[in-house]
Amino acid sequence: MDENQPKHAETAAPKFAAVILAGGSGTRFWPRSRKASAKQVLALDGEQTMIQQTLERLLPVAAAEDVWVITNNLLDDTIADQLPAVRRERILSEPAARNTAPACALTAFLLEKTEPDTVIGIFPSDQVVKDKARFADILRAGVKIAAKGEAIVVLGITPTRAETGYGYIELGGPVEGPDGVPVHRVKRFTEKPNKHFAQQFFTSGNYRWNGGIFLWSASTLANAIREYCPDMAFQLERIAAAWGTDEFEEVLASHYPLCENISIDYAVLEPRSARGEEASGIYCLPGDFSWNDLGSWAALHEHVAGRDFDEVEECNIFEATDPLHVELDSKGNYVFAPGKVVALVGVENLVIVQTKDALLITTRERSQDVGKVVRKLIEAGREDLV
Repeated sequence: MDENQPKHAETAAPKFAAVILAGGSGTRFWPRSRKASAKQVLALDGEQTMIQQTLERLLPVAAAEDVWVITNNLLDDTIADQLPAVRRERILSEPAARNTAPACALTAFLLEKTEPDTVIGIFPSDQVVKDKARFADILRAGVKIAAKGEAIVVLGITPTRAETGYGYIELGGPVEGPDGVPVHRVKRFTEKPNKHFAQQFFTSGNYRWNGGIFLWSASTLANAIREYCPDMAFQLERIAAAWGTDEFEEVLASHYPLCENISIDYAVLEPRSARGEEASGIYCLPGDFSWNDLGSWAALHEHVAGRDFDEVEECNIFEATDPLHVELDSKGNYVFAPGKVVALVGVENLVIVQTKDALLITTRERSQDVGKVVRKLIEAGREDLV
């Protein structure tokens, strides 16, 4: 093994802190998802909300006292109620939405003051994982790698289709990993390719979806922000200096909105990978734990259908409806209509979602465009509907 590969000598387990990103408004799940009841606090998949499921699968690896949540002031109290095991002071509300780089880096700068070697894991709050035991095993292996030097670990999901809505990770050479977990270096990241390149990536077999799950030490992430986003680092330094004081909320409100509005992929991962496959210190672990990013109504249909039926594409999904429903020459539809008897006649691949004040009708193919409806409502002055 060369000196640049991650070493895995058996030592005391590194300190691990999990950061759950829960600040989005989930506009593609309108009309169920609203600003004050976004999809991460909704039970879209079973009885638990999305953020409750996220915490549950982290607890075999992270202690509840070491979990942080980055959200907003419309959701923070709801999240605190849903996650009573998480310390209230570690549920932080962004004063302004600034994409994922400041949200990821905030905890790194806070922890760096006292625990710079703590490994920080970044976890979106709107994903589902079926194989929780495998997820925990991969996570433990990733923590061991991220604890060594300036390593960065990403979890890569094996693509099942030529998806244009995800970022991609191009795998480099294999290296020896801990606990028998396969590990690859990372060549480069590509954000949301067009259909042509997505098909090339899918066909090649050497690409993985970027699931937005990252591991690095507090000092590694903080130093990367200092290197690639110095203006952001300046603001986060000021915020971290106020942590634990009565002035923290005021300083956060003053300095956080001045951070650059940029994703962690563009801010750190892409420039770091430009160092070259061996020099970047970025490693990819397999996300082979039956992962799904619930990013649209179509994705939810796929997930529920795959869980409950053999014919995923053709089955009709009825959620929250009366037990009685009628299906005549209809297939591939998703319906959410609380308490209603629903009849489908001669329709295919529709999404129908009813709430007390809104009705959405679209196709599964166009469900990614539902967020545009929210923009139209805002333009029309109907903030009451968003």
